[in-house]
This record gives sequence, structure tokens and C-alpha cells, in this order.
Amino acid sequence: MQINDDVWVTVRYRLFDVQGEPLEAGERELTFLQGGYGAVFPLIEEALAGQTVGFRTTVHLEPEDGFGDYDADLVRLAPRADFPDELEVGMTFEGVPGARDDAEDDGLYTVTDFTDEAVVLDGNHPLAGMALRFQLEVIDVREATQAEIEREREVAGGYDDPDLAEALAERRDARRLEAHADAADEDDADDDDAGDGAASGGRGPGRRLH
Repeated sequence: MQINDDVWVTVRYRLFDVQGEPLEAGERELTFLQGGYGAVFPLIEEALAGQTVGFRTTVHLEPEDGFGDYDADLVRLAPRADFPDELEVGMTFEGVPGARDDAEDDGLYTVTDFTDEAVVLDGNHPLAGMALRFQLEVIDVREATQAEIEREREVAGGYDDPDLAEALAERRDARRLEAHADAADEDDADDDDAGDGAASGGRGPGRRLH
């Protein structure tokens, strides 16, 4: 079966920077509905269109094709008193704690540094500004049911109902939080592995690709 719009595609992938350094530990698997539903970047869908199980390719993405350019305006400085006592670099917050109700402060922010007085928050995706290489292998393709297609359209925000749009936005934000939590867990696991390796002598979808 060929990969066309409205078919489920499962890929095994690895993510690298342009120097060939892996950005995640090991391979991942991701299943998505082909056809512009927002689960993967458009250039990845283009590369897979018309292909079948067993197809392998590498897709190069410039920042504008992936997570976007780094935006320095998304860096915020907030009072330390507005944050929990137990604070660590890498923690994420929905919006800027203590900020007024301002759309400019919406979104997911990551703690990049802090002192006793202030916390530095970054609203950019961790891979923003980076050129990326996705190494992909198609391992399964199957036809989607109409119910599955309708559900993915809803998740992609394909309806104009304001209440539905708000609910879908909340679901997408929840997915982003889960993805950041997964990344943080992996970083912790990598640190543990590195520590174990040093003691013995020896070191971004699955998550959505967007």
C-alpha cells in the first residue's frame, strides 16, 4: 500500500543536527495520519508521499521548515518569588508565572537560568533556530477509517466552533507539556546513564514531529 492522504503511516526515525550529531538517544517510532493534519512537518510528508513499507530517506530541514527561527523576544525575566520553592533548570510552565493576563505571555516556557531574585524563561522550542536531519524508515502503512479521519481533523482544528477550537487548543497544549516532560525525563535518564558509564569507565514522534 502506498502512502497517500488519509492513510496511517508508522515511521522509525532518528534526529540529528547538521553535523550528524544525534539529538535524541536511540530510535523512535511515530504513527501519524498523512495529509496535512499537523503531526509532522510538511517536508517529511512530501518525502514520504507515494512510498511504501521499507522506504528509507533522510530529510533536511532548515529552521523555517522545522521549529522556526530563534526569537529573542520570547525570553522573559520573572521574579523568583512567583515560582515554586523547588525550581530547576529545564522545568516548564504554561505561561509566565505572575504575569498579567497578556496574550504575549501565553505558551510554554522553559526555565533556562535563575538566581535568588529572578528566573529566566525561554518560550522558544528547544530546537528553534537549528537545521535538522530526520533519518526515516517506513515500517507500516494502513488505511484510516472515516471516524479516524474526522477525529484527526478535529485535533488539527479543522472546525470553526469556538468552543471546540478552545478545547482542541487545550488538548494541543497538553500534548506539548507531555512532550516536554518526556524530553526532560530522557535528559535525566541520559545523565544517569552518563554517571553510570563514568563509574565503570564508559552518553526532540512516539512524539509528534512538529
